[in-house]
Amino acid sequence: MNISDIKTEQDLLDVLKGYTTFERAVYLTTFKIPRGKVSTYSRIAKKIGHPKAFRAVANTLNKCPLWPVVPCHRVVASDGRFTGNEKGASHRRILIRDEGVPIKGGKVVLTEDVLF
Repeated sequence: MNISDIKTEQDLLDVLKGYTTFERAVYLTTFKIPRGKVSTYSRIAKKIGHPKAFRAVANTLNKCPLWPVVPCHRVVASDGRFTGNEKGASHRRILIRDEGVPIKGGKVVLTEDVLF
């Protein structure tokens, strides 16, 4: 199956068969983030039942092989910062801005209507 063929959660799970349970949970949760919304590494860690594993979530998303189907660009630090190297962070900031997410001072304005 090609990345462009992934349309449903089941399609994604089929592609992720060789991944760990943790990686599958991170990618599946991130897959569900709709356009115009963001989440944080910490929120995803809590959603998958590993509330202290926010760094592991960040590392997993950093090596995500399924972008843009798994919209890892929609995940930011708990203070709204775009993490990683500046080139990648700048690109993600542009993508998020273009999706209509408010950004101020280079950070996402984290409000309940923006958070997933």
